[in-house]
Amino acid sequence: MPLLSVDELTVTFTGAHGRRTNRAVDGVSFQVDQGQVVGLVGESGCGKSVTSLALMGLLPSKGVELGGRADLEGEAGKPQNLLTMSRSKLRDLRGRKMAMIFQDPLSSLNPVIPIGVQVTEILERHRGLKGEAARKRAAELLDRVGIPDPRRRLKEFPHQLSGGMRQRAMIAMAVACAPELLIADEPTTALDVTIQAQILELLKELVDQEGTALLMITHDLGVVAGLCDQVNVLYAGRVVESAARRELFAHPSHPYANGLLGSIPRLDAPRGEPLTPVRGSINDRIAWADGCAFAPRCDRYELDCLGGAPGLREPRAAGHQVRCVHPVLHGNGETDDLRTEEVPA
Repeated sequence: MPLLSVDELTVTFTGAHGRRTNRAVDGVSFQVDQGQVVGLVGESGCGKSVTSLALMGLLPSKGVELGGRADLEGEAGKPQNLLTMSRSKLRDLRGRKMAMIFQDPLSSLNPVIPIGVQVTEILERHRGLKGEAARKRAAELLDRVGIPDPRRRLKEFPHQLSGGMRQRAMIAMAVACAPELLIADEPTTALDVTIQAQILELLKELVDQEGTALLMITHDLGVVAGLCDQVNVLYAGRVVESAARRELFAHPSHPYANGLLGSIPRLDAPRGEPLTPVRGSINDRIAWADGCAFAPRCDRYELDCLGGAPGLREPRAAGHQVRCVHPVLHGNGETDDLRTEEVPA
């Protein structure tokens, strides 16, 4: 079985005092194998970060309803459903079996506690290290992620570090106990391009050397191109396209994924060629129960896009799944009929 198997995950925020509910994640399914990098891609508001917080058990206990399954491989290969696990068991898993790199290290790190204490806390909790042994291991971790003079940095507070160094400290905390699953929630946000490249290279080394499974959450398709093996494109809480990295970049079949790729400037494009961004915003959508949520923004919209949500189908290659009735053409001159090739559950 895969290390992590997510099946029809739903996250619904229930409104208080008669307010309407909001389903942020609506039936997301994907798998992550040992040593594999899987990407969750999409605009802000599509459900990426909520998915990661649900897997880590970090959503509020009140006002949130979870559905589906999220099975993490346990002892002797027996799966454990993270969504129904008690908070005490989740605390035992977090940091040891699975860990997360948060989007904003300045707000994620405790501002009044030195970096060294925050790193050694994990080592004391899961490795039983104390005192000088814990501090020595913490310094080794900071050195491993490329922080200079690690012994001195252990005594410093988060505000005394640059953005790139804070992100490296977050990564050091996440990998302190060599977790089997690492979730990175947009770890390169607000960093300059040189620091971004260093952070991504560091994550790639962790996957290659430790065999860690990495779930990369990002809206940056450049990050996806350089790091991910499998890519899942999310829109309005659902996966609208799933494919291997090379297949997705060569043949983006959902109009949304095609629009995301068309929005990226290309060095090989002719001078003056305009970009083709996705029109509208994430708020311009309809409920999946009424049809394709992307229909109001789609240039390929037809009446048969309404009347219920389309299922995931395989238009061309095995393993390339698309949730669209009228996928994008790729030189064959014909529209693939996805109504007849539904992927089995």
